[in-house]
Amino acid sequence: MGVLDVVEIGHPVLRQRARELTLEELQSPRWQGFIDDLIETMRARNGAGLAANQVGEPVRVCVIEVRAPNPRYPYKPAIPLKVLVNASWEPVGEETFENYEGCLSVPNLRGLVTRALQARVRYLDREGTPHDEVVAGLCAGTHQHELDHLDGKLFVDRVQDPRSLTTSEGYERFHKAEFEARIRELVARVGS
Repeated sequence: MGVLDVVEIGHPVLRQRARELTLEELQSPRWQGFIDDLIETMRARNGAGLAANQVGEPVRVCVIEVRAPNPRYPYKPAIPLKVLVNASWEPVGEETFENYEGCLSVPNLRGLVTRALQARVRYLDREGTPHDEVVAGLCAGTHQHELDHLDGKLFVDRVQDPRSLTTSEGYERFHKAEFEARIRELVARVGS
């Protein structure tokens, strides 16, 4: 296992729609080892998730995990490790929330993104077992962010008001307190 290099905005692989893996491919040592490396890379970089194309592999694989406290996202509740293969999502209901998002592939930048409060996610786990579940709140936002990557989209594409874009230092100084207070209310209401 090893920590992989994360590609940054401007790299063409981030704008590709990732291809699905076959069950045979998924079960191969190559892709099982890749999943292990993806998990290790996400943890080493304090990410809440990481998609395969962020490390240069345009396949529909991403991992999500929040170990609380996460220094990049101290307000996010814990999310157990999840490997999503060939995943898709759709909104459940019409309620949305605004989330100040950042990304390992877009260093030193955050911006407000509108996300569905609840999302239905369908995927295979790393063994190829199908799952169909509804996630809510920040957990739903994290899933949407990572699955956007697999469709060749970055959070900056979803920022509706470019005036919300800020450096990490600007976020800490001018936006963090208000945003985290608002997001704690959301977490208290929906539980994630």
